[in-house]
Amino acid sequence: MRSLRPFLDALRARGDLLEVEAPVDPALELPEIHRRVAAAGGPALFFRRPTSGAFPVVTNLFGSPERIDLAFGPRPERFVREVVGLAKTILPPTLGKLWGARRLALDALRVGLVTRPSGPVLDVVERPPRLDTLPALTLWPEDGGPFVTLPLVYTEHPETGQHNLGVYRMQIHGPTTTGMHWQIGKGGGFHYAAAEARGEALPATVFLGGPPALILAAIAPLPEPVGELLLASLLLGERLPMVRSPLSPHRLVAEAEFALIGRVPPRVRRPEGPFGDHYGYYSLRHDYPVFEVEAIARRRDAIYPATVVGKPRQEDFYIGDYLQALLAPLFPLVMPTVRDLWSYGETGFHSLAAAVVADRYPREAMASAFRILGEGQLSLTKVLLVTDAPLDLTDFPGLLEHLLARVQWETDLFVIANLSMDTLDYTGPEVNRGSKAILLGLGEAVRELPRAFSGDLPADCAGAAVFCGGCLVVAGRPYAEDPEQAARLARHPAVAAWPLVVLADDLAPAASAPRFLWQVFTRFEPAADLHAAAVEVRRHHLCYRGPIVIDARMKPSYPKEVEPAPETVALVDRRWREYFPDRDPLDGRRGSRAI
Repeated sequence: MRSLRPFLDALRARGDLLEVEAPVDPALELPEIHRRVAAAGGPALFFRRPTSGAFPVVTNLFGSPERIDLAFGPRPERFVREVVGLAKTILPPTLGKLWGARRLALDALRVGLVTRPSGPVLDVVERPPRLDTLPALTLWPEDGGPFVTLPLVYTEHPETGQHNLGVYRMQIHGPTTTGMHWQIGKGGGFHYAAAEARGEALPATVFLGGPPALILAAIAPLPEPVGELLLASLLLGERLPMVRSPLSPHRLVAEAEFALIGRVPPRVRRPEGPFGDHYGYYSLRHDYPVFEVEAIARRRDAIYPATVVGKPRQEDFYIGDYLQALLAPLFPLVMPTVRDLWSYGETGFHSLAAAVVADRYPREAMASAFRILGEGQLSLTKVLLVTDAPLDLTDFPGLLEHLLARVQWETDLFVIANLSMDTLDYTGPEVNRGSKAILLGLGEAVRELPRAFSGDLPADCAGAAVFCGGCLVVAGRPYAEDPEQAARLARHPAVAAWPLVVLADDLAPAASAPRFLWQVFTRFEPAADLHAAAVEVRRHHLCYRGPIVIDARMKPSYPKEVEPAPETVALVDRRWREYFPDRDPLDGRRGSRAI
């Protein structure tokens, strides 16, 4: 779909878009409405009368697999599979092979950019700009202010000209300035570092809205030299229309709703945050570069797109899963021994990944593990699980059982300390610092897994529950009161038969796979929080004797979980019928998809 408009029309036609006519405050109230509807698997939402800002707001555009299918259909996945198949078979080229690939070649000719003389994004130009006309959302009560949550930030490398399009949250500091949350390992941050080293400001253009393909491409974890605009064109199924503007050194996406045009000056920093992020916790206040907006170009009847993040599963979960499925066929081309790869959205994606790899000679699997951890944004992965069996990696309990039946702790667990980590992961000793773990589960099973617990726990434990075969969850004391409890538990005979034990603040992780993934993997750092019955050093390798205890209790240094303000909950409860007088989006929807 060429713009946001036909996508909204298609959603309306199938009853998958609800319009809210009642006035709604973008600060806290609107996000709470969104969260309730998203948690129930409800429709996209169109808020026509936000109480601040001058434009309507649309959210939850991609909050279900069905809406993602509507936006893109099967063509992009088919194209990627055919490209991979051609790459494997085209050499040596023959006339027959080339003729067989003619449809793919025609599709490839439609991938790229096309410059047009004009476009809707230039309907209105505001100079000087007023960012307070944007109905930017404040998601959580302790957020530092309103944030632009779905900005598509476009930059070009000052030396090579290579472009990057990424989603980096932007806190609005004033009428013409925002923060620019360039984390480590992000393409826009690399461009800024190069410009700053030259003492130059980096031109930046921030698109809001446009073709759904543009939003997905900006989020995709592409290798650094691969341009996101090309992926947007591939998803769109045609060349992406652009327009030139005297306001910017960059071409503008013709069908975007807004284009914020400006620059990021060198050596200027300003505190940004806190912000309740997609890990489900607040990311804290830190200094980040500043985006100085010089002009706003927009459609005459512009619509402001936004998303809401917090404890999974939120809208970004479904976007991430789609992108993984779309790009999965490319992994064996880039990493030939990697058969399958999956990152778990419930953990914030970077906290846990799993891979199926070749293991044709002893320890070849480790070569694949190192390759994965050296590849683009996968380098931010905190825990990597590796097997050589063709398992369904989305079935996490099944995968974990398979690994625990095979792991030999002395040789198959690797903890690597003193590394860079995802900026949003606060489990390490300081921001951007931490450790990684690699766990192998290869070959034939070496043990039978226990599936029921009947032992006598230590008196300082509140209870135990089985998550899956071989994995026991134990409720312990608060970490601040007893930081050594996990180390003692690893040596207790009551858990000696269990390969893996999770010490948590409660037994909630045993209730479901999403809860286990979120609560466990966002609350421990391998180098600090893995404990074993015994450890010895052999050939400079730490050899562990099981069981392994993961200390997944909340630590005093961790940021708070995000929770809505009680007064906001009460307000939305009271006004619910006012928002949805004709059709309650929660009617007939049971349960919650959120943690």
